This record gives sequence, C-alpha cells and structure tokens, in this order.
Amino acid sequence: MHFSFLSLLRQAFSGHAGWEPYWRQTLTPKPAYDIVIVGAGGHGLATAYYLASEFGCRNIAVVEKGWLGGGNTARNTTVIRSNYLWQESEAIYEHSLKLWEGLSHALNINVMYSPRGVMMLAHNHHDAVVLKRHVHANRLAGIDNEWLSAEEAKAFCPILNIDPSIRYPVIGASLQRRGGVARHDAVAWGYARAASALGVDIIENCAVTGVRRGGDGAVTGVETAKGFIGAKRVGVVAAGHTSVVMEMAGVRMPLESFPLQALVSEPVKPMMPCVAMSNTIHAYMSQSDKGELVIGAGTDVYTSYSQAGGLQVTQHTLEAICELFPVTRRMKMLRNWGGIVDVTPDRSPIIGKTPVPGLFVNCGWGTGGFKATTGSGHVFAATLAKGEPHPIAAPFSLDRFRTGRLIDEAAAAAVAH
Repeated sequence: MHFSFLSLLRQAFSGHAGWEPYWRQTLTPKPAYDIVIVGAGGHGLATAYYLASEFGCRNIAVVEKGWLGGGNTARNTTVIRSNYLWQESEAIYEHSLKLWEGLSHALNINVMYSPRGVMMLAHNHHDAVVLKRHVHANRLAGIDNEWLSAEEAKAFCPILNIDPSIRYPVIGASLQRRGGVARHDAVAWGYARAASALGVDIIENCAVTGVRRGGDGAVTGVETAKGFIGAKRVGVVAAGHTSVVMEMAGVRMPLESFPLQALVSEPVKPMMPCVAMSNTIHAYMSQSDKGELVIGAGTDVYTSYSQAGGLQVTQHTLEAICELFPVTRRMKMLRNWGGIVDVTPDRSPIIGKTPVPGLFVNCGWGTGGFKATTGSGHVFAATLAKGEPHPIAAPFSLDRFRTGRLIDEAAAAAVAH
C-alpha cells in the first residue's frame, strides 16, 4: 500500500498505528454554516479555534484550496516580537505575544515557543535614532525593549561582528528579550486539532471559486470546488491571495502581493543564541532547534505570486550575513523559497468589515503575519462573532484608506518578519 509523506506524518501524530488523522477530516461540507472561514493557515485556524473556544460558535467551516498550513504558514521564518512603533501596532502585537506565551498549554501541544530575544541592529546615526525611538515608545506602553551598545550586543550574540571597518558597522542595537521564535507548522496543527475537537469542520482541497450574494447584496455563502456552501458570515483570511477572493465579491482591496524570500543552512551545533536582524541591509538570522540557520531576506521589487523570487535578493542577503556573522562564510545553504505577502500602503493589516454585509476580511500583514497569528485570530474571531470590530482591531479597518487615518509601520516592518 502506498503512503504519502503527509499520511505518514498524520499517522505519526495520531498516537497509534491505525489511520486517524491529527485533525478530524471533513471531506464533504454541510450545506450551510453560521460562519465560513476562507483559508486554513495559522490566522484562519486560530480564528476558528477562538470562535469555538471563547465565543461558543461551533457551526463553522474552514475551507482551504490546498492543504492545511501549506501556504505562508509553511513559508515563514517564525520570528515573534511586539516592538512596533505606533500604539495601534503595539496593541495587536503585544496581545499576540502574550497569547504566544501560553499557547502550548492552551492547545496541549508544544509549539516550541522560545523567548530567546530579538535584537535589531543599528548601523548609523539614523538607525540609532529610529531604534531608540522604538525603545522609548515601547517602554511607555509597558512593552519590554532596551538599548544596547555595540559591545553589549556582541556579549548577547558572541558571533556578531562589530568591527568598525566593515561596510555596515554595528553601533548599537535594541533588544526585546521576550521576543523569539516558535515552530510554524506545530502552530497550525495545534490550532487545527483544538478547533476540530470543538466541532469545527476543516475542509482541504476546497478552493473558493465564487462568493454568492443575495438580493440585498449580503453574503449568502461561497461557491467551492466541492459545491456551494451557505453561510451567514464569511471571513476571508487567505494570505497572498486575498485580492483574488475579494474580487469574487466585487470588493477591490488596497493590496499588492510580493515574493518575500528566505533560506536555511545545513544544520550545525548551537551557535546563534538569539534573533538578530538589520532593516538597513535587509537581512536577519536565527537558529532552529534542528540546528539550521534560518535567514530572512527582503521582498522582490516586483509584484508576483512566485514562491521563488529573484536571485539578486538572496545574494545581497547572504553577503550581508557573511559580513555580520563571519563564522557562516563556509556554510552550505540547503534551500531557499519565497512566501507571498500582501502589502498595504501603510504596511499595516486590514481587519474587519467590508462594504458587503456579512463579508469580513483579515489581510495585509506583510512581513508581520506569523508573529501576529495568535492575536490576529483572537480579535478576528471576536469581530466575526459579534459583527463589530474588536477594540484592538478597530484601528485597522478598511475605512482608514478613505479617511486617511493610516498606521505607517514601514520602519518597524521593513523586512524584519
């Protein structure tokens, strides 16, 4: 009998040799649900879990065109932090970080959350001024962040090169000690299992092909590869493809999609004790529990749905990494890839209602998607359950692009995930 890798993986997590998937499979959807969530990535699954666990919504379906957690959830670099600048951003990312701290216990699965510290490097006077501004803003909001000299940064991360003669000398750094990393696929599996246990239907290989609206313009359900599914409310959480789904409902979104590149090295013994990142030279690095160096790059300059991206971005990133961490120069890279990120004009997400009654959206996270998984799912669940924005989500409404009340986080979210 032939077994796919995914089937073997599911068996391994089922706890015994018989066939029992890690989450309850739903092959045929019901004719109608109270809420349908489009997208079974981290944010969509988190939304379903919190809808069921905190708001008592059990008649829910999560539909996914591919396989669970196979989109951006499988293509990120797992960094978690809340050291953003504006109060609105601080609120959502700090809310997320607090949920991350107790997530393994809540889901009864080890998501490998590791608060090893996130250090953001300054290479010139402008960098130092910007990062110190972040430090002060965070501390005023009760969020941990501190300023380090170059020598203190090296003491915290011994393999960091602080030689003043390099192209981008390190003159200091900000440090959020509660920041860190987690395992991305474990997060998706954990939310999926917990939501499924509460009665949520998770339907894979079920691409949405249309959004049906009634005579009053309100959403009545979604057309899918497995037939029409009725719904009182629809929440679109399809990172990288939100515009495509929303266009089916006649809604044009202020989004652009870009390949965002990353790569990992061969596994080595522990050498990188934290996450170190540089917005100036578009590079950052951490080390996974398997020993791989996880290296993040920037976005390509062109809009695309490519999951590879251009070679010049990877080359620029590796040149910077080799200069900042000379010990890496002889290491081999195992693979590189590109995730597809939706970017808004102000580099902040969109969470809430749309002009179509019953249609809600959660998108535009850009480089901040993974770290916001927990808080994003929580506030979006509250928004879907009550039909009104959660207070933390309210500033991120689609309407801000009409009123001009933007939340410009370009400095905090440039390439540092």
